[in-house]
Amino acid sequence: MSYFNPVIIMFKFKALLWVFGRLLKKAAKTNPDFVEYIKGKDLTFQIQTAKGKGRHFIVKEGTVRSKRGLAKTPTFSLIFKDAATALGVMTSKDKTAFMKAIQDKDLVISGDFKEVMWFQGLTKYLKPKRK
Repeated sequence: MSYFNPVIIMFKFKALLWVFGRLLKKAAKTNPDFVEYIKGKDLTFQIQTAKGKGRHFIVKEGTVRSKRGLAKTPTFSLIFKDAATALGVMTSKDKTAFMKAIQDKDLVISGDFKEVMWFQGLTKYLKPKRK
């Protein structure tokens, strides 16, 4: 099947990171709880593959920016084995997918672990609100 094509997988990975950046940026403008959560934060994090493909995100002065490529000195990095693994983990409905990827060494975290824990709290603000 074509979805195993590495080019398509990489495109989907990059698109997912771009959309993630847009969601963060929108939440910083429209969600008061999110605004409070990022208040006072000044950090850069990135999500990438082991081969160095990815995107970085800058949280500063109550705003979120996203840029393609990797940052020179990120506060922390989430480094997935490959794009297919990143897609699988990041889109999984299984709440343990992240931890399982770490245990299986499909995801390596480098940098400030305290801020990684903060990041995990950040993602709850991006879930659609239930009616």
